[in-house]
Amino acid sequence: MSKLVMERLGEMEVFVRVVHEGGFSKAARSLDLTPSAVSKLIARLEERLGARLLVRTTRSLTLTDEGRAFFEASGRILQEVSDAEDAAASGSVRGRLRITSSLTFGNMYVVPHLDDFLARNPDLAVELAFTDDLVSLLAQQADVAIRIGPLSDSSLTARKIGDVRRVVCASPNYLDKHGVPAVPADLEPHQCMSFTFRTPKDRWPFLIGGNVVEQLAPGSIEVNNGETMRHLLLTGAGIARVGRFIVADDIEAGRVVPLLEDFNPGDVETIHAVYVGAGPLPRRVRAFIDFLMEVIPPRLAVL
Repeated sequence: MSKLVMERLGEMEVFVRVVHEGGFSKAARSLDLTPSAVSKLIARLEERLGARLLVRTTRSLTLTDEGRAFFEASGRILQEVSDAEDAAASGSVRGRLRITSSLTFGNMYVVPHLDDFLARNPDLAVELAFTDDLVSLLAQQADVAIRIGPLSDSSLTARKIGDVRRVVCASPNYLDKHGVPAVPADLEPHQCMSFTFRTPKDRWPFLIGGNVVEQLAPGSIEVNNGETMRHLLLTGAGIARVGRFIVADDIEAGRVVPLLEDFNPGDVETIHAVYVGAGPLPRRVRAFIDFLMEVIPPRLAVL
């Protein structure tokens, strides 16, 4: 490999590390360099490319459009180099894998199987970040994210994991106190709990007379994650419309009761594993997604 190619790979590695670490000083420490050396290298890289890659302030770094494109391309190139070295050495999956997921899905389908995944890949370190907020993979410095619902970011490459139906439900305790709604219009006097990230929050779709109709479902409780919503359901706090996978075990055990199923519009939410950029999957990401497909119950696709 020529000296020029090695220098450019070195520039890419420093640039990617600066983005991952969120600053020059942290990147410098992780690379055993001085902050001034990192700063000079990034300045030289920007000059050579003829483009501003980073907008630097005293508190943060922000990627420009050119910086984002270069970051994604650099990440792919560096990963391919790493994969080639691993394949030539031992074929093992190495490095650090940063995973982000919704809180409920992560706790239900990632955490219980993490020991087994790491046992298969002992040279891999895993970093987990669970949130139901829609976050940028770049901002979270994540390698792979589990997303539920439509994908709006065209820069992401996705692999479908499954589809889940949504269900209106409540606990028997709540229904004993407040009654069972027989038709969608009966929801109006009830406590209908909603998610802060859904719009509109107070209207749910139902199939009425062959048409999907938005029915008013008012309430005074809003939450930002499925885990909290499930606990509220179990305590009898109200009625919710959630992804069925969140309460599937509770429905089976009788802790939660599906409501208005004759009016369920049958809409589904697709679950994807997504990562930044095109091209082949990095080996560590591919290993995680393949493992996830093994351990997720087949019934997830039809819940």
